[in-house]
Parts: sequence; C-alpha cells; structure tokens
Amino acid sequence: MPIIIEIDVMLARRKMSVRELAERVGITPANLAVLKNGRAKAVRFTTLDALCTALGCQPGDLIRYEADSASQEE
Repeated sequence: MPIIIEIDVMLARRKMSVRELAERVGITPANLAVLKNGRAKAVRFTTLDALCTALGCQPGDLIRYEADSASQEE
C-alpha cells in the first residue's frame, strides 16, 4: 500500500510508549497497533486530530505517500 504510517518515528522522537499514546488519544493499544503497523483501512479525522495533539505534530508527520510500482503503471 502506498500510504505509510509513521507513528513509530514520532513515538521515538517524543520518547513515548504505545500505551501512553493510546491513553492520551483515547483508543486501545490494540487499535493503535493496527494503525501503527499499517493494517488500518481508514482513520477518523478525530483520531488523527488526537494523535497530532498528543504528539505535537502535523498530519504530514504521521502519514506519508510512497507510490508503488503498480500505482505508477496506471
């Protein structure tokens, strides 16, 4: 998938655990892991807002687009 979620990068920069971030955002650690590992199919804007608030960042710091070969051929 060409959408890359970089929550790990921000967690490392902020020296924050997944559990702490999940508590601050108000989601379960399991749901945060689904998002963090790129298995989520969608993200609510309210969740993205809460992530950005908790991590002190912009949405572009968490989400990156990287075209794959199949996308480039279309």
